Amino acid sequence: MENASVKTHVHIRINVCGSPLECPETFPSIGRVRVKHRGILLTLKGTVIRSGAIKMIEGEKIYECRVCKLRFKVHPEVETRFTITRPSFCPSQNCESMRFQVVEDKQICHDYQEIKIQESTQVLGVGAIPRSVPVILKDDLVDMVKAGDDVIVTGVLTAKWSSDMKDVRCDLDPVLIANYVRRMNELKSDIHIADDVIMKFKQFWSDFKDTPLKGRNAILRGICPQIFGLFTVKLAVALTLIGGVQHVDASGTKVRGESHLLLVGDPGTGKSQFLKFAAKLSNRSVITTGLGSTSAGLTVTAVKDGGEWMLEAGALVLADGGLCCIDEFDSMREHDRATIHEAMEQQTISVAKAGLVTTLSSKAIVFGATNPKGQYDPDQSLSVNTALSGPLLSRFDIVLVLLDTKNPQWDAVVSSHILSETEQPKINHDENLSDIWSLTMIRRYIHFVKGYFRPILTKEAEKVISSYYQLQRRSATQNAARTTIRMLESLIRLAQAHARLMFRNEVTQLDAITAILCIESSMTTSAIVDSVGNALHSNFMDNPDQEYAKQERLILEKLSCIDDFPETNIVGE
Repeated sequence: MENASVKTHVHIRINVCGSPLECPETFPSIGRVRVKHRGILLTLKGTVIRSGAIKMIEGEKIYECRVCKLRFKVHPEVETRFTITRPSFCPSQNCESMRFQVVEDKQICHDYQEIKIQESTQVLGVGAIPRSVPVILKDDLVDMVKAGDDVIVTGVLTAKWSSDMKDVRCDLDPVLIANYVRRMNELKSDIHIADDVIMKFKQFWSDFKDTPLKGRNAILRGICPQIFGLFTVKLAVALTLIGGVQHVDASGTKVRGESHLLLVGDPGTGKSQFLKFAAKLSNRSVITTGLGSTSAGLTVTAVKDGGEWMLEAGALVLADGGLCCIDEFDSMREHDRATIHEAMEQQTISVAKAGLVTTLSSKAIVFGATNPKGQYDPDQSLSVNTALSGPLLSRFDIVLVLLDTKNPQWDAVVSSHILSETEQPKINHDENLSDIWSLTMIRRYIHFVKGYFRPILTKEAEKVISSYYQLQRRSATQNAARTTIRMLESLIRLAQAHARLMFRNEVTQLDAITAILCIESSMTTSAIVDSVGNALHSNFMDNPDQEYAKQERLILEKLSCIDDFPETNIVGE
């Protein structure tokens, strides 16, 4: 014990999660923080939108009275922005001296960082503006979080004077002095899936063991149920949200697992409805429109705050690990559109602004919707019709074209469906299935299959995907922007997503052919299967397993010119 020393600065960190302190009085949303909360231990939950530089502040100064030689400590105040005011009189009772000197070698300093957290947009009502509050981190808490992180901060609410700027009224701003910071990126999902729900999923698939595609279609009917038909789009939305498996090779190079989807369609084809519904299905989502988005708003903004520059996270960084929906994609300026190239493929955002050079993570699914440039011309390639560049189009796994062609039978069916929605509710023949697959159930299902299954490609699936890719490369005369190596990666991702959707851990030939059918919908000029038709008029089949058997035979016949496929066991015959 001779060598033992007393540690002067010991911090007690309080984690209130799961304790009785986690009550509404001490766990308000950021927008509901009021004066009554001042001075009490609060827990706030939000997203870091700004993280400042790490500074050093004085923790205490020791002054010595020049007359009576008394030494006493002076601490900084939060209200006065951590400045230490020189004492005006000696604290000793008998001394009346007003002359002091600083004891130089006794200065104590702390690490200090200011961050700003904003309440999550998921918990806000419609039309509410998300509020934010500054948080002060000290000592071991500094540099724990970066812009875009989801955090739970426990601390004491206090106030400080706003900076003294000319012609600006000086106010007391609320500020939280953090005691404990917990990153929620590891446990980003707020969905807890009970065991009985998982048993329900397993029971559902055991019921549809003989007709698996019918079971899949029952789930897809729950996606955007207010829109009639559009089977291909609903399948594409489900596959995009589920995504494939990220692959990291020996050198550390990553191939992304997230899929991206672009809907190109005439006005009134329900594109924005799908965007809004996909945002509800995702745990974390940001919706923005092309016209109101700049490159800085999508990526990172450099903001000057109190004389120094700091980074503020934009839409793609805030959507890290979730979904970023961009409506009116064509309204964005070309310069702004180019900024999302890196975020879509490398899943990082590199910034060099105002002397701040950094790389931020943005593993977001990008879901875009755009109108064609003028009248859609089926004979032209996608990049001509959409006025989007080839490099950007090649990053989208699925590009679906929704053309509003004149089809009397379709118009009659859709109009009767819309009119029946306004009538009194009628008994649905699929009532039990639609009850099972509500919005919350599909959210849970997507979350469960993403975390539980990591599908592996079988030899048959590899052969189908490889043959299709080679065939597309041979025939890709007009559509060179789409048939790059990225298309092969897209096929693998979509096949893995379909295997997850089908509650399996291996990618079979069925998944590979479904992935091909999805990609085919976007191959308007070089489609090898003519039976796909317009994605807008794709409806749910009464007997999908038999319908799939025909499509499988058709695709394998087309691919047989590359490879000799063995005699396949046709499903449903």
